[in-house]
Amino acid sequence: MKNLTQSDLIIKGCSILTADIEIKHNQSIVIKDNVILAVDNVSVIDENYQSTSSIDGKGKLFMPGFVDAHMHTCQQLLKGRIADEYPMIWTRIMVPFESNLREEDVHISAQLSCLDMIKSGTTAFVDAGGTFMHKVAESAIQSGLRATITCSTMNSGNQIPENMKSTEEELLKRNVQLFDEFHGAGDGRLNVWFSLRSIITCTPSLITKVFEKAKELNTGVQAHMNEYPNEISYCLENFQKRPFEFLESLGVLNSNFLSAHSILLSENEIDIINNYNVKVAHCPISNAGKGIPKTPSLLQKGITVGIGTDGAAHSGLSVLDEMKTFKSLMRAFWGTPIFDPMVMPAKKLLELATLGGATAMLQEDQFGSLEIGKKADLIGINIDQPHIQPTHNLVNSLVESVNSTDVSDMIVNGKVIMKNREVLTLDEEKIMYESKVAMKSMSLRAGI
Repeated sequence: MKNLTQSDLIIKGCSILTADIEIKHNQSIVIKDNVILAVDNVSVIDENYQSTSSIDGKGKLFMPGFVDAHMHTCQQLLKGRIADEYPMIWTRIMVPFESNLREEDVHISAQLSCLDMIKSGTTAFVDAGGTFMHKVAESAIQSGLRATITCSTMNSGNQIPENMKSTEEELLKRNVQLFDEFHGAGDGRLNVWFSLRSIITCTPSLITKVFEKAKELNTGVQAHMNEYPNEISYCLENFQKRPFEFLESLGVLNSNFLSAHSILLSENEIDIINNYNVKVAHCPISNAGKGIPKTPSLLQKGITVGIGTDGAAHSGLSVLDEMKTFKSLMRAFWGTPIFDPMVMPAKKLLELATLGGATAMLQEDQFGSLEIGKKADLIGINIDQPHIQPTHNLVNSLVESVNSTDVSDMIVNGKVIMKNREVLTLDEEKIMYESKVAMKSMSLRAGI
């Protein structure tokens, strides 16, 4: 009798989205020690592998989980508050709201964010930072998700509440403490980076020291960049340079920098991004009210682009929704004027939402595609439904027709954290109740 190779989990008889963004049917996926051990036809896997656990993949497509390359867990309880508001929303509403958060508020907000992401197919996320980030770290570890987190970093700006600012020494100390306690935690699922909330809220000295400390610790830096016109004006008035030109003049740019939003870019700034291999995270729905990014130009130059939601305050945490919106925005703004309906095809969007995000997190060799040897960060989608099947092209339908509620299963780092829509790592009923209580309390304190 043939000896079968032992494994931890086998997903049997499913369809898969390959690393080349193609569909294969009648496949099985073998997982062992947190990684994908084998992917092959069902009969081949049955003849060579056995496991202690299995998932029936009939009627399901398994693919790499989505990566939210820019979001805010601390704004999860701002849903429905900022629509139709005049700028500057983030200084007038968002930052004051954050300034009123208590430790227990951040905890339940992070719990709700993780629950939301699990149920919408996001297996990894980059949190732009806030206060009490140790509670975000603890929630991410408990949820089973993969995450990159940082502290909110601000030390200047007339429109920023004083309790949101700190000295350079305090800001660096706080981020280093977070790094020392949580970097690499959760079986390696959690990374800690440094951050700049924005150029207009950080002094040149702080900016320089943040990049220096991140380089010393061999970790990343993320910032909100080129998001608003007043940000560009600020840099031109104070430094006679645009934002990326200013950072280049400080000598801080490198390939470990993630630039969120990146809407209002000059051609020279695009060249700077390319020269330093800076990573970019676009947030289509949030960005749409501020401008349309030059994504086709970025991609043509080989610049890494990931997709972010910018947090639930804007439109929820569904990367699937972001892809749908992004496709329409790109086609209307860039494609229609030059008659190019292929300006942002479904294959490219799926790549940005998975491998693009993993690359933005500096971990493209670890996850972001369904390949042997990579971490088993996968989602299962129930495709046997009337709004999806039958279809002439399932890749196209993944972008055009699939919704967050179609995500049935989630595996991160080889561990099942959702099965048939049941979240196994978090108490959904408890989180939903506590979040409603917390929102009411926070709204009263913040006067909203």
